[in-house]
Order: sequence, then C-alpha cells, then structure tokens
Amino acid sequence: MTPGVRIRYHADMIERIDTPILFCNFNRPALTRQVFESIRQRRPTKLFLACDGPRPGHREDLEKVGQVRGVLAEVDWDCDVQHRFLDSNAGCKSAMSAAISWAFEDADRLIILEDDCLPDSTFYDFCGQLLEKYQDNRRVMSIGGNNFQAEPRSDASYYFSRWPHIWGWATWRQSWQQYDVEMASWSRESSQRILNSIFDDPVAVRHWQDTFASQHAGQIDTWDFPWTYSIWESDGICILPERNLVTNIGFGAEATHTTDPESWLASMKAWPVETLVHPGCVKIDTGADLYSWEHVFLPSVARDEQIDKGMRRGLLRKIRDRLSPRRRRLRLQQRSAL
Repeated sequence: MTPGVRIRYHADMIERIDTPILFCNFNRPALTRQVFESIRQRRPTKLFLACDGPRPGHREDLEKVGQVRGVLAEVDWDCDVQHRFLDSNAGCKSAMSAAISWAFEDADRLIILEDDCLPDSTFYDFCGQLLEKYQDNRRVMSIGGNNFQAEPRSDASYYFSRWPHIWGWATWRQSWQQYDVEMASWSRESSQRILNSIFDDPVAVRHWQDTFASQHAGQIDTWDFPWTYSIWESDGICILPERNLVTNIGFGAEATHTTDPESWLASMKAWPVETLVHPGCVKIDTGADLYSWEHVFLPSVARDEQIDKGMRRGLLRKIRDRLSPRRRRLRLQQRSAL
C-alpha cells in the first residue's frame, strides 16, 4: 500500500485547534467534567455547548443538569462560545439532531462529542486534518474516532468504511444537509435496494430493514440510525482510525443505550496518532467492515427476540464457534493495556 503523506504531531507541544467543536450533554456531570477537561487542554477557538433539559417527573435531573451546565460555564480561555441549553427535555433523538443542525448554522465543519466520549488528544488533530483533506470529496461524509478491529490492518492511520461510528466523530455541513431525522424518503422498497447493494448477508439486510422501519415509524428515540441511513442512501463512506481514538466512558445504568458495563466495548483504550499516514486510495475495507458486522452488530441481532428461533440458534452458534475467541483476546488485550 502506498504510504501516503506523513504529518507529524508533536506530543510535547499541544496546540490550539481551530476546528469548531460541538459538545452535547444532559445529566451526567462527572462524565461531562472528564470530556470537558480534554477539550480545555486543546483550547478550541470556537465551541458550541448543547445541553438537554430535565425530564418531567425526574426531580434529580434539576440538580444534575444544573451541575452539568456549571461545568460548561468554566471556559477560561479566549474562545467564541455559543450555548443551546433547553428548558425542557427533548430526548435523545430531537436534542442531538437539533443541536448538530444548530451548530451548522454557524460552522461549515464540526468535531462532535457527547458526554461519554473521551478522546485521546490527537483525535482533534486527526479530525481537523481529515476534514481539510476530504472537504471536496462529497462521498466521504463522516470521520469517526472508533476502531473495533482486533488489530491494525494496514500501515495507514485510517481506513474507509460503510460504518459511521459516532462515539466521537466529525463531519461537514454539506454532508449533514443530506440528513433527515424523520427519514421522509424511506420506503421498504428503496431501503431494500440500498441494503442489497451493501450487504451479502441476508441477516444484515433484514436487521437494518427492520431497524430503519422502526425508526421511520417513530418507535426508536435516537438520531444516529437516520444518520446511517442518510449516508447509505447517498452512497457515502466514512473514515475510521486504524487504532481506537475515543473511549466510551459511559457504559452503565445511567446510559440510554450503552447499559452493560461488562461489554467488551466499554472503556476501550484510546491510542494516540503520532504520525498521520494517509492510505493510497479511497476504497472501502470490506474485510474490516465484515469484522465490525460480526463482532459489534451481529451479537445484538442474535439476541433479538423477533428473530426466528432457528435463525437465532444458528447465529449464536456462529458467534460462539467463530467469533468469541477472537473477541475475548481483543478484550483481554484492551483490559491489560489500561
């Protein structure tokens, strides 16, 4: 593989970043504090701060949301700061999607962090450099900070993928303009064509067809499935790092989706990118994408009670016989590195 262009980061000299950051929060002040300190170290010149409002009937939210906003008030460097603090709770789907759209009214690119996404310091440089490099390539729509592979697959610092991992990510206004939180263009027929062009596995096609149908029907309160759909509908691709750059520190009972603290995805180590090496061409790594499907998504699909019992048994057998040993090794490697 062509090594590409090398860009050296100087670990002994942390520079300010000019790429605007959107930091989204709700009611977890301890997590907010950790991620805010990471942002403070890099002293961005432009910062968008969003916080959902307290939920009705949850008295504890009043105090916790107040504590979160107290942390966000501690910007002590020269910075253009804008706030979007909601008085009442909008929920995950509306609060997050509206916050991104709001920030894009005043920025043409964004690094986006939620309160449970703790990045390595070089994540900001990684995003900033790649936002600049691929700004004119309309097919590249998202830059993620996560890598769930067992080991690096190339000498480059990143690869191209269908998967828009969003535990710390970046994108452009032009890409977000393809987004529709309500997925108005969705239909079973169009979705089937899109998914058949992406996946060879009928289980994957069925899973994402059912997921998008439920999202379109308003049965799922999240913003990221519509983002995935908008990318796939546009034949877009994503950039993912060859080593993980962002640790999700929010697994647990307080989380909306990442509730299992024993998950192998919880608290994955983040590694610095000291030298940014570009791949030789823009081409999806199908092997890496298959690994992500089998190790990240398929286990949860196999636990879905809506799947036929015979199919579920086959999936669980596949996971046990083929996937679990590699996943256990990966988890042990990550834990031992902490």
